Amino acid sequence: MKSEAYLFGGVAAFFLITDAGYAWFAREPAGIAALTISFIMSAAIALFCAVNYHRKGERPEDRPDSEIHERSGPLDFFPPHSGYPPMTGFGVALLAVGVVYGLWLFLIGLGITMAGVFGLVFQFAGRDD
Repeated sequence: MKSEAYLFGGVAAFFLITDAGYAWFAREPAGIAALTISFIMSAAIALFCAVNYHRKGERPEDRPDSEIHERSGPLDFFPPHSGYPPMTGFGVALLAVGVVYGLWLFLIGLGITMAGVFGLVFQFAGRDD
């Protein structure tokens, strides 16, 4: 994760420098907003990778002398099926449509989204893995 953190840190630095230059010379709000969001998103990925590296240490993929068997075995629990992701997606779609058509539809979408997120978080909470 260290190399990925450096990679995305470089991308974030590029977007920051480009954004500063664009804001100084162009003064056009849409481009400034797009570059700022690009900087924030790449900086968030770089921060995630750096924090993951500091928490978990070096992965076998990061070492040139590692063996294939070091990464073998079960990785994590992946749920076989769940109805909550489509429910959350439908709720977010209603949120977006509710912004256009009215508060009542937005509130319905908010309720469906919150129920979907709650279900995603707590669906397999009782597992002992």
